[in-house]
Amino acid sequence: MAKSKTAFVCTDCGAEHGQWQGQCAACKAWNTLSQVNLGASSSPATKADFRRQGYAGDKSNVQNLSDIDLQSLPRYSSSIGELDRVLGGGLVPGSVVLIGGNPGAGKSTLLLQIMCQLAHKGRPALYVTGEESLQQIGMRGNRLGLPTDNLKMLAETNVEQIGEAAQEHKPELLVVDSIQVMHSADVPSAPGSVSQVRECAAYLIQFAKQTNTVLFLVGHVTKEGNLAGPKVLEHMIDCFIMLEGGNDTKYRILRGQKNRFGAVNELGVFAMTEQGLKEVKNPSAIFLARTEEDTPGSLVMVLWEGTRPLLVEIQALVDGSPLGNPRRVAVGLEQNRLAMLLAVLHRHGGLYMADQDVFVNVVGGVKVSETSADLALVLAIVSSFRDRALAKDLVVFGEVGLAGEIRPVPGGQERLAEAAKHGFKKAIVPKANMPKSKLEGLEVIGVTKISQALEAID
Repeated sequence: MAKSKTAFVCTDCGAEHGQWQGQCAACKAWNTLSQVNLGASSSPATKADFRRQGYAGDKSNVQNLSDIDLQSLPRYSSSIGELDRVLGGGLVPGSVVLIGGNPGAGKSTLLLQIMCQLAHKGRPALYVTGEESLQQIGMRGNRLGLPTDNLKMLAETNVEQIGEAAQEHKPELLVVDSIQVMHSADVPSAPGSVSQVRECAAYLIQFAKQTNTVLFLVGHVTKEGNLAGPKVLEHMIDCFIMLEGGNDTKYRILRGQKNRFGAVNELGVFAMTEQGLKEVKNPSAIFLARTEEDTPGSLVMVLWEGTRPLLVEIQALVDGSPLGNPRRVAVGLEQNRLAMLLAVLHRHGGLYMADQDVFVNVVGGVKVSETSADLALVLAIVSSFRDRALAKDLVVFGEVGLAGEIRPVPGGQERLAEAAKHGFKKAIVPKANMPKSKLEGLEVIGVTKISQALEAID
């Protein structure tokens, strides 16, 4: 009789251990090991087993990489351009896409729009829901005005039943909403546990790879905004995208966290309307809704998100602090980098702010992860500190080093072209990012030190 094999898996990093222990040996996290049933173990395969399975002699499945046919599985559009951008150009047959986000962000709405549109165009699609009834989804589809005539629906939480239905209808696209409520009869734990999520995901992924089905998995998130469940789930899938945004804004940002078929950190912007999520073709425009009056501490910077530049407003507020330890608050930026730039500004710019509270904010809820915002952040702080507004047609980008030097950033030409397209007249950039040819209507000032940048705004 086959013996059941178990392992203890870390929910943070996915490392496996032969027995339970208080601390994970890989990531050093405490109390994160959960028991997982790996199935029944059997004796090692013999040569006869390999021959019967077609793995020996002239039946070998080994191929040269150059001989693999790449034309048989072309990408195709999801019918939503912003999603195609985040995915790297469209849907890849056999790919597994995990989409996460806060409750109410619009994950189910976005997937329902995709499935209805593609099913209407003749692609077989199956939508599996484990959290809502079919009537609820039908009401949403009618409210959004979607073509619901060809989309197949299934309310089920058992992955074996889902596999049988998919084998019968042979869809090209399959949505499972959500992976946390699915369960397998072979795993004796509750839905949502590490064991169930891992085994159910492995079952569905294997089906998608064998049948070249595009699989969308919906995942829950924790209170910290991270994907709920075992970390190994992120390693198993091909693409991981997060739908950011809440009830306080109508805009949603779709950000790629992992992508085996395209660029990471690609960005797609949507607006939540009565007809569902609508694409924002020019995202820079929504982040530049500035007031008519000139305001100290406000400045526009050019970020690089994925494969395109993005114009975003940054705001700073500097005020005298009554506290012995002044506050440093950064929203949308790394707080440690703010403290570092204030030290650089004091050492190489001659501005003393040790007795000032400093607050900075990136407008629109954008999270800045690159260093090209350094120079814009410094100049916005100086503008607020001096209570002197900067020109509204000024755009800035560049990295600031610890020695006060201004370093170049990637994509300088494209950033300047985007700024010129939106009507900006003046730009302060690293000297190494100066354009080779003059841009019409845009005056570009190249700087190499922070002192030169401060002189440029005087």
